[in-house]
Amino acid sequence: MERKSIDQNGRRKASGAAVKRADLTESLFAALFEEWAETGYTGISLERVASRAGAGKAAIYRRWQSKLEFASEGIEKMGVVFTNDTDNGSLKNDLTAYLLGLRRALRHRLIRRILPDLYAELARSSELAKALSQLATYRRERGAGIIDRAIARGELNSDIDRELAMDLIPSPLYWRMVILGRRVSTGDIDHQVSVLCAALRVT
Repeated sequence: MERKSIDQNGRRKASGAAVKRADLTESLFAALFEEWAETGYTGISLERVASRAGAGKAAIYRRWQSKLEFASEGIEKMGVVFTNDTDNGSLKNDLTAYLLGLRRALRHRLIRRILPDLYAELARSSELAKALSQLATYRRERGAGIIDRAIARGELNSDIDRELAMDLIPSPLYWRMVILGRRVSTGDIDHQVSVLCAALRVT
């Protein structure tokens, strides 16, 4: 039976399991990412996710209708932590801030394991295609902002190949950290930024 409590005006209100607590929602996302990193998307068990979060499976279904909906919102949350879109005054500074933010995200032990599985899953099935497309759109919008500001400052030509430029910006860092599993220092970031600046000016 749904439990009730009394608010300050004497009205009865729902409490306990009937309330979608924000802290439990965050715990469910954390548990989802832990499970995903261990099993891959196809191996995710919502029962185990709920158990990891100290909840029942019903807590998941009160928030999301399916594993796909749950995972898709998780991917969206992942995209938010990848990059920032602040104006840092120059192309060099913008690229440095972007790559440092991306490095911080890719250093996360779960993100580093989940990302390759996401793209492997896309090769097997189109189930996550929409969520991955949204993740790519979010990332490319951040890259487009860097390019737009650099054009406005006169640092890049207005006829730059924008699609190629947005491919170039994150690729070396992603390749080194996720594919090769290498550490990337701030010195490495500085070098990548210098190379990117030169490449973007002739793209």
